[in-house]
Amino acid sequence: MFFPVPDFKGFDFFPHNLRIPFMRYKGLCFTLSLIFMAASLGLYFTKGLNYGVDFIGGSLIEVQHKNGPADLSEMREKLNALGIGSVQIQSFGADTDVLIRVEQQKGGEGEQQAAMKKVVDTLGPEYTQRRIEVVGPAVSSELRRTGLIAVFASLIAIIIYVWFRFEWQFALGTVVALLHDVLVTVGLFSLLGLEFDLSIVASLLTILGYSVNDSVVVSDRIRENLRKYKRMDLTELLNVSINETLSRTILTGMTAIAGILALLIFGGEVIRNFSFAMLFGILIGTYSSIFIAAPMLGFLGVKRDTIGSAPKVEAAPVIAPATSAGADRAKAAAAGRPRR
Repeated sequence: MFFPVPDFKGFDFFPHNLRIPFMRYKGLCFTLSLIFMAASLGLYFTKGLNYGVDFIGGSLIEVQHKNGPADLSEMREKLNALGIGSVQIQSFGADTDVLIRVEQQKGGEGEQQAAMKKVVDTLGPEYTQRRIEVVGPAVSSELRRTGLIAVFASLIAIIIYVWFRFEWQFALGTVVALLHDVLVTVGLFSLLGLEFDLSIVASLLTILGYSVNDSVVVSDRIRENLRKYKRMDLTELLNVSINETLSRTILTGMTAIAGILALLIFGGEVIRNFSFAMLFGILIGTYSSIFIAAPMLGFLGVKRDTIGSAPKVEAAPVIAPATSAGADRAKAAAAGRPRR
């Protein structure tokens, strides 16, 4: 038995004639974005980030309970009573698996090994050790430095790419939007006290890639319309360009968010912060590509004469229908007979 397949031809999630006046709200959006960026910087320099073992050094112990689900509350109570500083306990994967992070001890490697032995002895034979990692202070400092270099190197590469593909106004607008995305995401982690480790640096790099892709799509349409509409006001042209790409922007964002929500809900504790950073980054990246990168072109005064001319398409010649007499003469000429 065959079921009829619905025909989605001609179906649109968003009408093609959208005319949302985005540029009307550029002043408000710029003000809010500046406030968020300033607040994020203030939080970073005053409260700081809750760095993970990757960045501050310490030990990581992965254990598995032999007899059913692990009791995290009981483990936390026992390990906090050891006097070895901050101990972070979280479950991941199955409910029998537990990840324990112990901060860097002040006495050096000997004290670190002693702290790990205390943890293992306190847990007892009910737990099986599956993995032990130690990150020294030198390694953690190097990881923090290379993570920072990776973010700034990505920004520089994006500047060069957008500058060569478009013009300097497009490059500057895109980079301002990307800086906004990174700063606000870092500020949110500082505000909420979420752990900031190498996985969050990876999420920031992913956010940069997603945001620049979104901004390039909008910028490409703006450049195309600058060539196409020579007399249209720049503000109106920016509105038209954003509206024309709005369907693609929202549908792409919704698709990415659907996958990240699955990671956030079902991925477990280990990748929860990574998924949260990705989810927030995609939302803020969609906002910045519309309300920061595009309006920046108006402030920077992009000129049509720097964009280049649109390719000229020659119209096909119009051929008038031949009369019967004209047709006879054409046939005679083709046959080589003299015309009369």
